[in-house]
This record gives sequence, structure tokens and C-alpha cells, in this order.
Amino acid sequence: MHLSPETIAAHGLADSIVPPHPPRHPGRIGVWRQILLVWTNVLAVFQEKDFATRRIRQGFLGQTLHVCNHPDGVRETLHRQHATFEKKSPPMRHSLAPLLGDGLFVSDGTTWAERRAIVAPIVHGRNIHTFAPVMREVAGEWCAHWRAAGDGATVDLLFEMGELTAEIICRTVFGSRLGRENTHEIIAGFAQYQRAVQLFDPLTLLGLPDWMPRPRSRRTRRARDRVHRVIDGIIARFEAGGTDAHAVIGQLFAARDTAGRPLSRRAIRNEAIVIFMAGHETTANTLAWAIYLVSQSSRVRGKLLAELDCVLGGRLPDLADVPRLVYTRMVLEETLRLYPPVPLLGRTASAAGTVMGRDVAPGDVLIIAPWLMHRNRDLWSMPDHFVPERFDEAVAPRPNKYANIPFASGPRVCPGMTFAMTEATICLAALLQSFEVRLAEGAEVEVDCRLTLRPSAPLPMTVHERRAA
Repeated sequence: MHLSPETIAAHGLADSIVPPHPPRHPGRIGVWRQILLVWTNVLAVFQEKDFATRRIRQGFLGQTLHVCNHPDGVRETLHRQHATFEKKSPPMRHSLAPLLGDGLFVSDGTTWAERRAIVAPIVHGRNIHTFAPVMREVAGEWCAHWRAAGDGATVDLLFEMGELTAEIICRTVFGSRLGRENTHEIIAGFAQYQRAVQLFDPLTLLGLPDWMPRPRSRRTRRARDRVHRVIDGIIARFEAGGTDAHAVIGQLFAARDTAGRPLSRRAIRNEAIVIFMAGHETTANTLAWAIYLVSQSSRVRGKLLAELDCVLGGRLPDLADVPRLVYTRMVLEETLRLYPPVPLLGRTASAAGTVMGRDVAPGDVLIIAPWLMHRNRDLWSMPDHFVPERFDEAVAPRPNKYANIPFASGPRVCPGMTFAMTEATICLAALLQSFEVRLAEGAEVEVDCRLTLRPSAPLPMTVHERRAA
């Protein structure tokens, strides 16, 4: 993971850009300042020293927090002691429960095990050959859409990538075209929910019992209802035979729990929203970050275009091309290192455990922090720089699998990882082969993190048709 000065010089990496990140505080932050930062952008709470510290233990309003910033801690907690640290942290559950209910992303115990057994096969890598043609089809439609907008058109890239990935997930998993109106509604709903919801609600901060209902703002309820209406409509169309009879959502209807009972309609909706959020929101953010990062580095853009011209020669990518788009994948891996979709993974200790030699009591909160670990200066050379070549084994050793965890790790690793990487590779290759995308003049990009890590919105970029080399 380390790049020697000789390697940096030999591969021309010294000019690598440093993309935006929240400011880091040089010294200790008072508790009320911490609360304010958590309320606005949770990543802004970290101090400069936290990016080298292996672990952090801190009391916070009567709650003991253990923050892990080292691969040894990932292996110890998410793998060796995964049963102790299976339960989602209260802030994560309370912030997502209104939207996801008891969906896979926030459920625990038996519910989680049963739902994962149902959902994982839907998005498993072995089915990617059935999904890839749709990814290619929609990527081609987006190229046509950008051409129709005219050379030099300004787009909100984050919203555009949201529309693109929402359409892909709807056609692949739900067997239906989403339609422009529904696309706008669900993307706006997810964005509105993130703006409205608080990661740490007042009752959680005050240490009140986990079972006590949390009050929700009118904005949060409205955003939740926007998303629910679209998903309910998709489910209703499927039930009425108005979508592809072979759509994988049929597996949710056909599924049975361990007692042989079918899922309730509410459970089907919850899992459908989880699939939609995982397949749309996080990949859209990754694509937006990747396109922005490439636009800022002439060196990376030159190497990427050389690969796309060589491998694709002007045609749309398909599944067979994905293993050959080696540098394209490096760009995406480095994007995910810098901007992991879920930058903080919260767990609650259900029994006594340890984190890197320190005792953990039942009820303590564990935070595995990809945001810190992926930028840990003791693990990575040039940790804040955009250097896709660090994932080239001819340049540097392959990163430790516990040090780079954009899709989490252990039994709760994202089951749609192969789907997401294939989707991002095909879309990034299709779009950047055909277009040069530039940050709009005067635009400033910031990091926004509530539930997922996204660029500040809007993200205005201009789209220029690229002429064949």
C-alpha cells in the first residue's frame, strides 16, 4: 500500500490531485461542538490525529464509543467476533428505520439471516450475465441523452447518475422501466430524506432506551412517503402482471421464511427499498465522484481514455470487456477508497468483547471507520491523493483486504458488490469514452455525509462530445 519516492517519480504520480474532504481539527473538540458537527456533517468531527490513530475510545453523552481505524481491528471485530458485533448501532437503526423498516440493511438476528438468504441470491455475482445487457442498454441511452442535450450542456451530474442507476436497478431487479416522473420522484425522495433525517436524534443522544419511539419531522415523513409511493407502485404493477414476469422481484414474492410463511407485503416493500437504495444511491454517488475526479486529473484522464480507445474502439462496453478495463477498475477502486459509500459502519456490542486489546462492554458502540482507515497515513502513501495506480500490482502491493472495505466486511459484506462494480465499470467506460465532462466554471465541490457519502448537490458539470481519436 506504500508508494516509495522512487515509485512515485517513476510513474509520474507526484502531480496527483488532492480532492475535497471536510476540514480536520488540529486539537480536541468540545462535546457541544461535536454534537453540532455530527448534526451537519458527521465526518467533520474527526481530528487530524485520528487519521493515524489505530483506535479511539471516547465517552459521548453517557455512551462509550470505540472507533476502529486499523485492519487488525476489522478482522478482530467483523470477522472473529462478528456475532458479538452483529447488531446495528442505535443511530443507524433509528435514522434508517422510517425508510427501510426491518429491511436487510438495518435488521439483526433471525430477521437479518432470513432476509439475507432471500435477498443475496437476487443480486449475487453469478447472475451478473443477466444484468449486464441492461446496464449496457441504459448506458447507451444516457450517451444518446447527453448528445441530444447539445455539446457543452450543463448537467447536475449527481442527479444524472441517480437517474441512470435508478433506471438500471428498476429494469434489472423489478422488470420495469421507471419512467421519468417516477425517476425524479424517487431520486428527490432519497435526497430529501438524507437532508431531513438526523443521524443522532435527541433521544439517542440523551441515552434513552432503544425501544422508545423517535419523533420524526414532517420533512422526514414526506421524503419517506415519496420513496414508498414509487416502490409501492412498482410492486402493484408486478402483482397486476404489468411488468416482466421473470423480474427478480418475483423471488421476494415466492420466498418463504424458515416456518414456510411468505413475506408480508410490508416486508417485500422494505427489502425492495433496500435493493433500490443499494443499487441506485451508492453507485450513483460513486459514479459522480469518479467522473469528477477524472475531470480534475489530466494524467488519469489520459490513461483512462487510452484504455477505453484500445479496448472498446468506440463501441459500448459489455460484460466481456469488464475484465479488460483494468485501469477503469483502478479508477473506481481509488474513488471508493477516497469516498466509501457508507463511511462509518456502526455496531452495538451484544456481549463482552475486545477491540485491539481494549475491553468492550455489552451496549458499547463500535464504529468501523472506512473514512479514517482508507486515509490512514500509516497504511497508505499519499492517503488524501487520487492515485488509481496504487491498485496496480506492478506499482504497489495489493492493499490488505481488511484495510480497504468500501463494501464492508465479514458476514455483512454487501451482497451486491459484483453488481455495483460491474454497473459502475460499464457506465463509466461508456460515458467517458464518448464525452469529456468538466466541472462548471466557478463550481465548488464539497463532501456531504448524512447516511451516505456524496458530493455536494447540485454538482454542475459541462458535457462535451469527444471526437474519435
